[in-house]
Amino acid sequence: MATSPRYQLLDALWERQNALGFLSEESIKGIARQFNMPVSEVSSVSSFYHFFHHKSAGRFTIYLDNSILAQFAGRAEVKSAFEQATGAKMGEVTADGLFGLFETPCIGLPDQQPAALINFQPFTHLTPAKVKRIITALREGQTPASLADSIQEPLYHPRCLRTPFLTGEYQIGQSLKRLEQLTSTAVLSEIRKSGLSGMGGALFSTGRKWSLARIHEGPRVIIANADEGEPGTFKDRFLLDRYPGLVLEGMIIAGYATGAEEGIIYLRAEYQWLLPKLRKAIDELQRLEWLGDHLPSLEPHQFSIRIQVGAGAYVCGEETALIESLEGKRGQPRPRNVYPVESGYLGRPTVVNNVETLALAARIMEKGATVFRKVGTSDSPGVKLFCISGDCDRPGIYEFPWGVHLGKLLEVAGAPDAHYVQVSGPSGVAVGPSGFSRRLGREDLPTNGTLMVFSKERDLGAILRNFNQFFSHESCGACLPCRSGNQMIAHKLAKLQDGRVTEKDLDDLRQWGDMMHSGSRCGLGKYAVQAIQTAMLAFPEYFDARVQGSIVFDLERSLQDYQNAVSQTTHGKESHH
Repeated sequence: MATSPRYQLLDALWERQNALGFLSEESIKGIARQFNMPVSEVSSVSSFYHFFHHKSAGRFTIYLDNSILAQFAGRAEVKSAFEQATGAKMGEVTADGLFGLFETPCIGLPDQQPAALINFQPFTHLTPAKVKRIITALREGQTPASLADSIQEPLYHPRCLRTPFLTGEYQIGQSLKRLEQLTSTAVLSEIRKSGLSGMGGALFSTGRKWSLARIHEGPRVIIANADEGEPGTFKDRFLLDRYPGLVLEGMIIAGYATGAEEGIIYLRAEYQWLLPKLRKAIDELQRLEWLGDHLPSLEPHQFSIRIQVGAGAYVCGEETALIESLEGKRGQPRPRNVYPVESGYLGRPTVVNNVETLALAARIMEKGATVFRKVGTSDSPGVKLFCISGDCDRPGIYEFPWGVHLGKLLEVAGAPDAHYVQVSGPSGVAVGPSGFSRRLGREDLPTNGTLMVFSKERDLGAILRNFNQFFSHESCGACLPCRSGNQMIAHKLAKLQDGRVTEKDLDDLRQWGDMMHSGSRCGLGKYAVQAIQTAMLAFPEYFDARVQGSIVFDLERSLQDYQNAVSQTTHGKESHH
């Protein structure tokens, strides 16, 4: 039997797990033979990803969102309801193997909490009563797909956009018609003229990135980064759900402009329920001959698109970690001595673009760069999708021009009691009321579009601890500053929330954050403490109120801490044996 190429490894792991329900020892050995790899290496790759299981995860595998927005929306009651209805405790599988109950970070439905995935089908706005109905129906033979919720997203745009640029009326293939009249160089020039930037948060010039890939010898590759794992973020999921063809057209345009003939969508595992829509859009574009060996473009070109499903690793949102994953490896970031546009996927010049960036590229080709530049600012031209969730009356997707004031978005979202906004998710910036007049864009407050809104009733310490737990869980562990820093910070945040923190502790948080930022290999470690550091600037009164004037030895508390530590150690030894 011929050896399978390494880049097919994730597909093989998913195939075996979907067939059996988990990756058995024999499955791992069989895959190792298929790929001519050591068993230990296949195990190392599979164990890296959150959604690969090495023992039964239940016929119905339930993943309950544990983000801070879920917690504030009533997750605790929903968790108890799942445990009672299934008979499984969190992290366990029922004795009959029917239900497995697990927790997972944000599943891309933060505006519809509490939410869960059952066999990767979405269930939203959960209540204890709804949980009981779902579990009863599953016991009676219904499927998760038949019970899953239809995701309907509110969409808002300002009156100044009489016709929304990105989220308006869509006809498949419309943006590609201009390729029949334009050379690849002219298409690249149009994208550069538009000033389009990367919408994942980095805001790097899209035209420049495409130009850099074009100058390197092919074959070249276009990758759509649909690994949207930042808690609170759901704009890319919205586009893949409502406008899958628009994203694919952006990939075709990027391929034509750069000379790339292969496109790959790296889809986060939590979005597997979107696969039918994506495949239908691919089939339609193939029918229209915009995918295949002979595109009806002015210059001869061919282009194909395939979908790669990830397996649960937030770090794969970083482009080099994503490429490692696509190659069938652990999703660990590469050293930045060579950029993907020079040598990326399989050593080829590679463009990695965010889903929203590609959708906008398609609209720019359809409507023109001049129309795009009519709104926004000089340094941040065009429009942006903002996903707003949390303590507001109208959570959802907002298409606004760049340069909009944060306070304006809070007003239209119905958040009069907003006290704290986390901009760009947990790796972003904490903004208090004094910062609501700031403008969103490159000039003032850059963002990936995520706005998590919290009222004054929410405990800041609980929010920051949840963010820290997320980063601790998602760290790949490759570099010491991130691996150890998050653990040390967890200890300080526990003291902060308990009101036992000292000025020295706060100084440590600042210094350790700086150390992680300068010493970590990728963005996860670099920005894992940014929310904490910016919160200290935005809400000094919160931190001041929790600083002890002097350290007083509390004998009773110390004895209780000691007893808890002994109990945990004993329990750990018993579990190990």
